[in-house]
Amino acid sequence: MSRALRILVAVVVVLGGAISLSAAENASYTRGTAITDPDLLRKLDQGDTLTISRLLWPERNANSPLTTDLLFASLPQLKDIPSAIDAEFERYITRQTAAYPAETIGVGEGFDVQLFDRANLTSANTRFVLAGIVNRMDRAYVSEESCGEIRLIYRLARFDAGPDGITTATRLPMTFNLVLKARDPRQVASNGKPVSCTEVARRWLDNGDWQGLIDSSSHPDDAMLDRIETNIQISIAPKSALHDFRSDYLLKVFKYNAATKTFEESTLENQIDRNRILVDNDLRRDFRDWLLAPENLRAFDRGTVLIPEKFLARAAVVPTPAGLDASALQPEFGMMQGEGKGEPVFTDSDVVSALKQAVARGDMQNIRSVAGFQRRLNDITCAGCHQTRGIGGFHFPGIDWLADKPSNSTIVPASPHFVGDQLRRRDILTAFAAGKRPDFSRGFASRPQTRGSRELAGTEYQDGWGAHCSLPDAGSETGDRSFMSWSCAKGLACQAAVASRRIGMCFIKTR
Repeated sequence: MSRALRILVAVVVVLGGAISLSAAENASYTRGTAITDPDLLRKLDQGDTLTISRLLWPERNANSPLTTDLLFASLPQLKDIPSAIDAEFERYITRQTAAYPAETIGVGEGFDVQLFDRANLTSANTRFVLAGIVNRMDRAYVSEESCGEIRLIYRLARFDAGPDGITTATRLPMTFNLVLKARDPRQVASNGKPVSCTEVARRWLDNGDWQGLIDSSSHPDDAMLDRIETNIQISIAPKSALHDFRSDYLLKVFKYNAATKTFEESTLENQIDRNRILVDNDLRRDFRDWLLAPENLRAFDRGTVLIPEKFLARAAVVPTPAGLDASALQPEFGMMQGEGKGEPVFTDSDVVSALKQAVARGDMQNIRSVAGFQRRLNDITCAGCHQTRGIGGFHFPGIDWLADKPSNSTIVPASPHFVGDQLRRRDILTAFAAGKRPDFSRGFASRPQTRGSRELAGTEYQDGWGAHCSLPDAGSETGDRSFMSWSCAKGLACQAAVASRRIGMCFIKTR
């Protein structure tokens, strides 16, 4: 495995600065931070260069990627994933039968709750195709040794042969993210010294001779593997006389165990296990005290908090669509209200007291109110982030290069949240490349930091048409203190949307 993986990972590391993106607007925002060009992704995928099977089984003598029936059966690293997903499906179906008659839940049209067809995960007609490559060195605060992460994002697709012999390809609502460490701390450069985060960042930002860099790489075996993240649209409930349209997404994480050489079911980072915490008095108290401790509250405000595993869940089911207020989002709102399951984890007085002390220390950048605390409590989680400005439950669906015209410049590969965050990520890459300590802080998911850049001004990502903005409080001309800076560009006004009390959207002014 060692030689193939070290070459292929080197390709991932250096391509970010060597390949131009197809759409001008995406190239501007994602330069050095993501690879979204459909033509390049097609070549890397169809050439079996950066497929899952080639990365995890480089010794196999084949020139084509494995279909899903063979992928999970042939690669021992993935053997635990199908059963873990099956178990979550069964738990989900059990919960749904409490709300819907069992005969209304099933695969295909005609059911009130239409389930994702798990047969697609054991089919000879489906496989995962490369949808994008994303540089997440902005997450180096999680593991400084690794300099952050590189994510290879794959989309499940089905290939059907028609009666005319022509095969059609259809993307299915599931992503499979293979997360690699941005560098191996044991990697040595040509000068005999360890490769630094500075060098990795420069490779992504510079347009250098990336092919020359491949030969100097020396990644040992599978030391770069970190985890696999899956996101499946587990069900759709079409609009009916009984309810509005709803779709649920199942999120799972599998951490790589180098000792057993398998990806094992794990907790989701910062995915608070609300139900378990609310019914356990000791756990509820411990979580409240931990999060409100000065050093943790400061990291919470910055968006860099790492919540201990004992408070976390091993899966999340994310309903969409969701409202703009954190009070309408799931699953963290109950932590402020209790939802009839005992005392809430945080009372308003708990938060007000902690914030008052934090402001006196000069610790707060984003959270300036109970509503801001509540919104951050939601958007640090996997579930809350996925509900915020996503595209059908995904933040990176990628351009569909299986389509007839994948290079159409009007196609957007990622959500407004993803695109709006690219300038912050690039700022961190630039700091790394200059040998400086980056500022890893981030704003709220609804309104990402722009780091003073004017690139996003007037766009939906910042203050243009459709951007999220702050509504005035009742009886006041100003909004909540946590969101008061969320204004609209000239000619636009913040207007209420989706029954939100604090957050609106920028639309053309009406008289």
